[in-house]
Amino acid sequence: MSHPKDWTEEENFDLTLSQRTEELYRIANREPDANGMIEAAVLPLRDLVVFPRMVSPIFIGRESSLLAVEEAQRKGQTVIGLTQRDADIDNPGAEDFLPVGVEMAVGRLLAMPDGSHSALVQGRRRVEIVEFIRSVPYLKVRARVVSEPQTADRQTSALMRSALDLFDRCVQLDRSIPEEAHLFAMNISEPGWLADMLATSLSLNYEAKQSLLMLLDVRGRLQALNKILAQEVDVLELEDEIHSKVQSEVDKSQREFYLREQMRQIQNELGEGDIFTRDANDLKKRLDAANLPDEAKLVAMKELERLNQMPPMAPEVGIIRTYIDWILELPWSNFSPDNLDVKNAGKTLERDHYGLKKAKERILEYIAVRSLKPKKERQPILCFVGPPGVGKTSLGRSIAESLGRKFARVSLGGVRDEAEIRGHRRTYIGALPGRIIQTMKRAGTSNPLFMLDEIDKLYSDFRGDPASAMLEVLDPEQNNTFSDHYLELPFDLSKVMFVTTANSLGSIPSPLLDRMEVIEFPGYIEEEKLEIANRYLIPRQIEENGVEELSLTFEPDAVRKIIREYTYEAGVRNLERELGKICRKVARMKAEGKKFESAIKADAIEKYLGPQQVFQPEAERTDEVGVVTSLAWTENGGEIMPVEVAVLEGKGGLQMTGQMGDVMQESGQAALTYIKSRAEELKIDFEVFERMDIHVHMPEGAIPKDGPSAGITMATAIISALTGRPVFKHVGMTGEITLRGRILPIGGVREKVLAAHRAGLKTVILPEKNLKDLTELPKTAKSELKIIPVKHMDDVLQIALGKDAVIEPPRPKKQNTKEESQEESE
Repeated sequence: MSHPKDWTEEENFDLTLSQRTEELYRIANREPDANGMIEAAVLPLRDLVVFPRMVSPIFIGRESSLLAVEEAQRKGQTVIGLTQRDADIDNPGAEDFLPVGVEMAVGRLLAMPDGSHSALVQGRRRVEIVEFIRSVPYLKVRARVVSEPQTADRQTSALMRSALDLFDRCVQLDRSIPEEAHLFAMNISEPGWLADMLATSLSLNYEAKQSLLMLLDVRGRLQALNKILAQEVDVLELEDEIHSKVQSEVDKSQREFYLREQMRQIQNELGEGDIFTRDANDLKKRLDAANLPDEAKLVAMKELERLNQMPPMAPEVGIIRTYIDWILELPWSNFSPDNLDVKNAGKTLERDHYGLKKAKERILEYIAVRSLKPKKERQPILCFVGPPGVGKTSLGRSIAESLGRKFARVSLGGVRDEAEIRGHRRTYIGALPGRIIQTMKRAGTSNPLFMLDEIDKLYSDFRGDPASAMLEVLDPEQNNTFSDHYLELPFDLSKVMFVTTANSLGSIPSPLLDRMEVIEFPGYIEEEKLEIANRYLIPRQIEENGVEELSLTFEPDAVRKIIREYTYEAGVRNLERELGKICRKVARMKAEGKKFESAIKADAIEKYLGPQQVFQPEAERTDEVGVVTSLAWTENGGEIMPVEVAVLEGKGGLQMTGQMGDVMQESGQAALTYIKSRAEELKIDFEVFERMDIHVHMPEGAIPKDGPSAGITMATAIISALTGRPVFKHVGMTGEITLRGRILPIGGVREKVLAAHRAGLKTVILPEKNLKDLTELPKTAKSELKIIPVKHMDDVLQIALGKDAVIEPPRPKKQNTKEESQEESE
């Protein structure tokens, strides 16, 4: 209770309360008339029931009530307290009060800070309302005083003793009742007073107190009170039983809590502080501020609750903390805006790379579609296939720059474990998410350009199949709910632009390959390498080796000589190494004060790089029998490859050497079968096939060779060897042959034709269906080469072979008859 405004500072609260109580006792009861009636002002009581002989504080807010109390205090008289039936009525009438009230003495009024007044009241005796005799300025009633017996008969005494026993049990079980209340009750001899005192001590509801006040019969009041006390004892005993069970169950956890609390205090004393609590609070703030999906946020909050309930030294604390950190640090909905300017993207791609027309066109098409339809959900999944060093990875960086996206790269070379892709479950010690989720975290956005390098180098073994795990990642229909074993939450990868790289498609599983759009990088021709060296490689090596101020230049013939005589590749990595080697030697000469030439010429290359390292195959210098120039396509680009055939005495076998693969050997068998079927037209004695061996060889036997494109070459060489007709030295050919002599299309036409051009050939024989592949040839190669499309092997023979034999065709020796053998022996 706060101090009223009109109290002086010298007044002591306890003393003032004592003085106020004494004032109550000095106020005398009203004397009833001959009929036992009294007249007194009414003090309405809201939410309060005052029993006789009980002292209670009241608050007076109504103006009429304040007038009634002030009038009674001036005259030193009592008032009658009437309890309202409904506490919400502000201006009650006669029908709104209980018919039984209590004559009360009201002590000194004290002003409260809110403008109301408070006072102490003491109930004196019950009164029964007879009539309301006035309502203005305050209510006034005539009431009959209810007399109660001062002593108790035998039955009443039994009820009193039972009530006291029950009340004693209540005091023992309910801590809110002071023990002094039982002692006070034991010293009350009047049955009515005892009943009212016990009713005041118990925490009864408003309706129960009203009903007890209305009971005028003392014995009936004690019986009702005994029933209430018995119910209260039952409830308190049940609560005590439940409390005892709960207490026994939580003793152990309570003990642990106390120990943890002591440990925490010890840590604070040692200066280690409550780091665990601070970390938990920090995680809570981060979770509230993070823009997480509903499912991820719900899981994180549950894990945080588990973390808060664990002791700081529990081993699982670190696992849960790491898991929540992963959820918070992943870019669930952080997108970088796309730059959809097609012209700007085209300039960026042309600035960073020369050539690679197909790949650049595909990216520009994608940007154009996105600019027309910005909300396009499905992202392209590209697969760049080509030999090493042609710029697959660096083109991915340029694409990311042109789009304005973050670039993320993962190398899949040698990955054998499926968990590398999907992660490990949290049950394992040291578990982490897979490479996909780890890289998304490093990228920091939900829509980076994600490059999966060397996807053809994935391996499968007993630990799992990582290629199968990639199916979900690269499937636009599934990757919007990609689930990592560590997170066990769906993560959206549908906004990611995936670009994969591979050197060949042969080792990629067909289900995985089906999900990707393949773009081939065929390798650079000599002209392209020369342009790349002038635009990118030479300036970069000059800068990296610190020779910018020397005005170092490379003449075109010098670069061409390096390409032809010191490198053998489809890309430009080795070319850049050789250029860097020259720049380093110039830098050393400059540092040592030696003279050097600022213009690197072709005749100085050997001085810097040593003797020639690569020897390009050359075309045959003369027309020869049984030797045909084949056009081949390798990982390092196109080249020419001679096919040699020798016919020897034997048993009609076909021998093929030079590390030929299965497909190439089958092409040789098909070529021989075709020749046998046309032996009569080709004027070949059929006995040759039965009594002579044919040996087909492709030089550089240590280098593996395979593919069907040498079919017409081997057929031409075998026919030349069997007929003695020479093969023109300036003719090169490629194509697959069937048993009927038809010629099927092959791959790598661009590289093969350019290899023929470099080797000095004049005529190139191609399958007719490969004419479409000539659109990408340089103009110089087209103008200097005679490219002849053919459909059938007959057309090839007319072009490549001379009409007349220049040597005697091989013939098997005649076998002697038995008679001739006997004559020779005689």
